[in-house]
Amino acid sequence: MNTAEVAIPTQDAGAQPAIRLELVSKRFGAREALKSVSATLARGRLTGVVGPDGAGKTTLMRLMAGLLKPDQGQIRVSGLDTVQDADDLHFVTGYMPQRFGLYEDISVIENLRLYARLRGLASGEQSELFARLLDFTRLAPFQERLAGQLSGGMKQKLGLACALMGEPEVLLLDEPGVGVDPVSRQELWRMVDALTSDGMAVIWSTAYLDEAERCAEVLLLEQGQLAYAGAPEGLTRRLHGRSYHLSSPQGDRRSWLAQALELPQVCDGVIQGEGLRVVLRQGQDLAPLADLASRAASTMTPVPPRFEDAFVDLLGGGPGGKSVLAEHFPAVPRHEGATVSCRGLTRRFGSFVATDHVDFDIRQGEIFGLLGPNGAGKSTTFRMLCGLLSPSSGEARVMGHDLARAVGAAKRQLGYMAQKFSLYGLLSVQQNLAFFAGVYGLSGAAKSERIDEMVHIFQLEDHLAASPDSLPFGIRQRLALACALMHRPPVLFLDEPTSGVDPITRREFWTHINGLVHKGVTILVTTHFMEEAEYCDRVALMVQGRVIALDKPDALKSQVADAAMPDPTMEQAFIRLIERVGASKETT
Repeated sequence: MNTAEVAIPTQDAGAQPAIRLELVSKRFGAREALKSVSATLARGRLTGVVGPDGAGKTTLMRLMAGLLKPDQGQIRVSGLDTVQDADDLHFVTGYMPQRFGLYEDISVIENLRLYARLRGLASGEQSELFARLLDFTRLAPFQERLAGQLSGGMKQKLGLACALMGEPEVLLLDEPGVGVDPVSRQELWRMVDALTSDGMAVIWSTAYLDEAERCAEVLLLEQGQLAYAGAPEGLTRRLHGRSYHLSSPQGDRRSWLAQALELPQVCDGVIQGEGLRVVLRQGQDLAPLADLASRAASTMTPVPPRFEDAFVDLLGGGPGGKSVLAEHFPAVPRHEGATVSCRGLTRRFGSFVATDHVDFDIRQGEIFGLLGPNGAGKSTTFRMLCGLLSPSSGEARVMGHDLARAVGAAKRQLGYMAQKFSLYGLLSVQQNLAFFAGVYGLSGAAKSERIDEMVHIFQLEDHLAASPDSLPFGIRQRLALACALMHRPPVLFLDEPTSGVDPITRREFWTHINGLVHKGVTILVTTHFMEEAEYCDRVALMVQGRVIALDKPDALKSQVADAAMPDPTMEQAFIRLIERVGASKETT
């Protein structure tokens, strides 16, 4: 790792940098979260802070915000030392934390008033500033709404508005895109582009590498050290001639992906619609991959590398194609007919219709994706299918069991990993595993064996005594998945399972999911990460409670292709399909 200072060039060599990091280190007990990190960040630029879970991203953001003190080294923000000038630091910085840091039981405008008072803004300045911020974030129509009743995208906009109170010179955004749909993310980008154009320095921490690719510069952290600093394309260029697309392999594309990932010459691979995207390791022979493509009756074509390809390569490659979880999972007996079905499924909350006459069937061994903007009704649909929420009308069945009449029998057939982390923070990891094993009816030796199995599969040995709340996000998600699968259910519901996790952990999750499908498990998944939708056999797109499109990912992309966009991405297809129904603005 390079621990020497890496100077990111400024637009004006004589200008004072926005942030200067000089050999910054931070330790928490025996763990060294940051190790001698040095860099110079320019004004008027968007800088991404990226890295895998536990790399030190949030620690660095909190240090730059003055919320933590470095153990060694110095940080200067707009010329202010974050330790010696801590009292003045908040005048030049705005900070939006990773978790929603506002008050959910007061309204949008009341949150703005509170932050204005905390900033010490005179009452005479507030009205004009609030009007500008509400217009900038397009929250003016919702200013009387409670913050807790906002969609995920609108919450992030409100957090941004509060961080901009006082018009800071440096804006620190810690993973603002987590849990935000592509339409809302476009709005966040619009606002950030406007801010950097006005000369503000914006630091954007993210685990989503499509976001990092849009930054002018990136700081890539690995195990607390600076592994790369510079423009994203500088890292991407290193992979020239190593990324390939395998079109429509014959048979099961998941099996072909697993075989490709087991080749020692292959660094990384993902499913891309009906095909595969595969990255070779540096200096490796192309022949084994070409042979696999030939056996799959697939055409292999070189494609431009992406920043995500370079990121995974820099960290040593992905997790491989074998799932230890799937190897331990028994084959699910064949089920005739749909394993999950909805007919006219509707849920009302007063006059608000959250889910509106939803119809679909899911076959055994299928990955079915449920996509949509924040507030579209995805989680409400999930909760009804899990028996956690009663429908206002319509019917839902799981493995043939009607959820209105046999909810207990239906629940025993499914595992559910909730959108919000649903484990118990007052219990240790070991106690959470024991609790969920008991809830799912396991006892005695069978219970102990299953817990030991999950601890081994998900590599939880070093965390058994810890509270889930203290764990890195990726490990928490492993624990949540382990608890959902404790009883080996034939149906698995995953509500945004990889939101906020890094690409390596995301690949690990999808290796397990693909392996479970081979055993006959049926998967229903929601995600805001559009490249994950490529793994699905079929995708239903929900908007304002209704399903507006349902088809294979490639078929949905072909629906929006035209001369101006002949080969759209899944995200482009998502946005364009929503725009067609006039639902691009958040109104719920």
